[in-house]
Amino acid sequence: MRAEKSSELSCAIWWARRDLRLVDNQALQTALEEYRQIVPVFILDPNLFASAYVGEKRLAFLLEGLRALDTSLRQKGSYLVVRQGDPLVELKRLASECAAGAIYAEPDVSPYAMHRDERMSKEIPLRWAGSPAVLPPGFVLNKFGRPFTVFTPFSKAWRRALPLQPEMRFTAPRYIPTPAEITGMPVPAEPVLPEGVPFPAGEDEAVRRLQQFTGLTRSEDFVGIPPIYNYALGRDRLSEEGTSRLSPYLRFGMLSARQAVVAAISAIAGAPDEAGRQGAETWLNELVWREFYLQVLYHFPHVRERNFRSGEVRWENNLEHFEAWKAGRTGYPLVDAAMRQLVQSGWMHNRGRMVVASFLTKDLLIDWRWGERWFMQHLVDGDPALNNGGWQWTAGTGTDAAPYFRIFNPISQSQKHDPQGVYIRRWLPELRDVPDEFIHQPWLMPREVQKASGVKVGVDYPAPLVEHAERRELALQAYRRTN
Repeated sequence: MRAEKSSELSCAIWWARRDLRLVDNQALQTALEEYRQIVPVFILDPNLFASAYVGEKRLAFLLEGLRALDTSLRQKGSYLVVRQGDPLVELKRLASECAAGAIYAEPDVSPYAMHRDERMSKEIPLRWAGSPAVLPPGFVLNKFGRPFTVFTPFSKAWRRALPLQPEMRFTAPRYIPTPAEITGMPVPAEPVLPEGVPFPAGEDEAVRRLQQFTGLTRSEDFVGIPPIYNYALGRDRLSEEGTSRLSPYLRFGMLSARQAVVAAISAIAGAPDEAGRQGAETWLNELVWREFYLQVLYHFPHVRERNFRSGEVRWENNLEHFEAWKAGRTGYPLVDAAMRQLVQSGWMHNRGRMVVASFLTKDLLIDWRWGERWFMQHLVDGDPALNNGGWQWTAGTGTDAAPYFRIFNPISQSQKHDPQGVYIRRWLPELRDVPDEFIHQPWLMPREVQKASGVKVGVDYPAPLVEHAERRELALQAYRRTN
């Protein structure tokens, strides 16, 4: 039963979590429909800050996003209250201060969040609205009422159930009345986003990027067709800006999943030709993968700790190899370039993510959980569900039907997706003067070419850590024992 606005129901709390936006925020909108005043709050949870998976760049992005959210709220007559501590304790205290009748929030899917929220629901009046997914986990089930564990049938069912249309438009509240006397702490000033991180935080930037990528709003300085129409090809070109780069904004809800999906559907409807339509369809398919991995983590929380489906591989877990992989010193240029991009920028091209994950788990036979944690410690867009799903898919332990024999060749991947070595040279400046014919395999350079290029293999740039063909066979043997 919907509460009627009255003096008895004068105030509610909007607990912002991973929905740091005003447009299409269902938790905020529901609170506004049912209460006269709203207190927006974000709680800095010490348990999350102390996690081994926390990333300084991602944390800095979050803090910058909180400042942007506060600015947006003040333009609507409100402000963001920031508290630090146990969410249950802080919400109880805040509810007492403003005589709140309810606390509205968007549910999450991580095991920690679900356990925390279940515990809190027993003690405070939590009301759930919205979802980090378009269709909340549990909404799309197979004919037996069970969750899908393979992507393709999930995708088909998800598309059949999709309620969104290309003409749908989402708005922000015109005004958010908030009591003036509620106090909070300033958003922490540190950590600060490093200069090399290419993601200014905030909802405005998220919307700008979505519009630029999909062509929803054409500006005078926009030249050419929207990038979404080249996505089917451009997404694998490592040296080009062929992807949307919206993942950090979806991660923290600075952009809603519904906004992204509607933009994709609109782009499909307005595609200039079949190739453009295929590009937009391919991007929509990537958004469906996001939906899939969110529901996998929701239904199968054990994936954070264990393989989804297969037995344990006999990992070698060579620490020296792991350190070389982390530092971008494996001797395989594409692997090393991608790893250095990760550490320096807080992001990695998706093609690079698959290649480096395959190299760690298949060439080096190192536990995928080691790589998953390293990614979470550096990715601005690090999402527990998507990061885990991607790692298990590449490692051959996840939801794919028969993936253990999928092993990416770091040389052929480099030749195919960075043929002139533009991406490699950007992130590995020591290889800047290496001729194109050797950029993917610098260890093949004759001595005179090494000297002319200023690169002595084994000194200025490492020789290959392992031999790929040999390690491929060892990996296949190790995986066959578990399947």
